[in-house]
Amino acid sequence: MKALQFMSPNVMRLNDIDAPTIGEDEVLLAARSVGICHSDIDLLAGRYIIPFEYPVIPGHEWSAEVIDVGSRVTKFRKGDRVVGECVIGQEHFGFSISGAMAEFFVAKDSWLHHLPENVSWTQGALVEPFSCGYYATVRADNLDASDTAVVFGAGPIGLGVIAAASAKGVRVIVAEPSAARGDIALSLGADLILDPTAPDFVDQVMAATGGAGATVVFEASGRPEAMAMTLEVAGFQARLVNIGIDVGKSASARLGLIQSKELQIRGIIGSPGVWPETIRFLSRTGLDLTPLVTSTFDISQAADAFDAVMNDKSQIKVHVTSEAR
Repeated sequence: MKALQFMSPNVMRLNDIDAPTIGEDEVLLAARSVGICHSDIDLLAGRYIIPFEYPVIPGHEWSAEVIDVGSRVTKFRKGDRVVGECVIGQEHFGFSISGAMAEFFVAKDSWLHHLPENVSWTQGALVEPFSCGYYATVRADNLDASDTAVVFGAGPIGLGVIAAASAKGVRVIVAEPSAARGDIALSLGADLILDPTAPDFVDQVMAATGGAGATVVFEASGRPEAMAMTLEVAGFQARLVNIGIDVGKSASARLGLIQSKELQIRGIIGSPGVWPETIRFLSRTGLDLTPLVTSTFDISQAADAFDAVMNDKSQIKVHVTSEAR
């Protein structure tokens, strides 16, 4: 079978390797669509948050078809459409465990969830990043159509926040300097796009909210200056959710606003425990996330897909597909 393997730092190859075999509690899967994440680029460069060894097959955002099941597997059968979680105890699928960037791969049945028939393979491979955005809206406490939210950043995670919040009836203002990404945010339900680099950005938010500021602010850019700006655009007793990742950088912020505005601030990581809810939400709302996918490559062109992610800044989410059976 074909599999993209990271062989050493910054060296990847599309190799022909033996198809995997399964144990009694495992499921053999045929990849249908696999997304590329920035953390995959970090893995290729030789850095990741937990130890791993080369060679390794990346791919932790995926949808797949069940080809065979082990003798103890009862929840899944041949032909089922599934997606799977990537953080399994201390192991990370697609990082410390080889992932889905191959024609066939193996997963434990306990990692898997059924993919509803009305959720496409492409949508299925977006469940992992979307679950992070959906989780952010859950952690915003009682988010509903009475809220006005400002979302900083229209990358893959920010767009997931925008889509989930809009589907919940929230009025969404997006802080994003890229016009192209702003257009995608509008297609996912955003109400207004503002450029956070504009000198009067805070005044624009205040004008758009009748001077009250946002009731909810999501920081999904990972930029320290945006993290500081969340305090400025927040209204009284606003809920602030930080999901963008930054380690080690800093920015000046008026921290006294936390007290004077009685702000509630929390940081979140990933999407623990919300995959079933995320999948139900996608299925029941009919939310279309496919505008996030800006390019698609066949598994035979997997290396080209990674090149596109690394060298074309216009890409949002690149997918690799396979029809092997």
